[in-house]
Amino acid sequence: MDVKLLSMLLTLFSVLTLAGCQTPSKNITLNQNTEERTFILLADIPDSDSDGVLDDIDNCPKTPKNVAVDELGCPMLMDLMSLITMEYRAFFSKGSSELLPKYQLELDKIAEKMNKYDNTTMQIEAHISEDEMGQALSALPENRAMMVKNYLILKHDIEPSRLSTFDCSIRAPIAPSDTEEGKSFNRRVYGLVKEPKVNAYNDLVDLASKICVEF
Repeated sequence: MDVKLLSMLLTLFSVLTLAGCQTPSKNITLNQNTEERTFILLADIPDSDSDGVLDDIDNCPKTPKNVAVDELGCPMLMDLMSLITMEYRAFFSKGSSELLPKYQLELDKIAEKMNKYDNTTMQIEAHISEDEMGQALSALPENRAMMVKNYLILKHDIEPSRLSTFDCSIRAPIAPSDTEEGKSFNRRVYGLVKEPKVNAYNDLVDLASKICVEF
């Protein structure tokens, strides 16, 4: 009787052991099948604009090539990606440093951008024409540059340290000086707003700075 009972217990133990060994195999097979089906489903979802975001979650499905996108497939804000640059030009009457209203309006736009991006700076270059040379007009370039600088400081609270001024005199004309029209083009202030990083404009700006005198 003891031998039969022992035999039955051994048989039962063997059956339970076999069942326990087989259970993980079924789970592995199931997981493998699930992964294969998931892979097939993902492979069937296209990325029409090739931005790395599949069409089923792409909120901007027609993004141009070589444009960085966020997790939803939309172009990142350019203000966060690219450097800020703005150019400014004002022209003056002969012998005058008066900033005309239309150039004040342009400065208002410059100031709005600078107040929005408080890491930007502005380089202000003042120029005169050949017929403005003379002892009485020697301070004319500085007066023109300061007219622009003071406008930004007094009207728009731009920090003075963000504004640099340069006297370029007649050393960087943009038009021939043998006509009245050419001379009027040379009576100018040129400004460049930029972030304090290397950008596409820096080479030109640095070249101008080498022939102008900062004050």
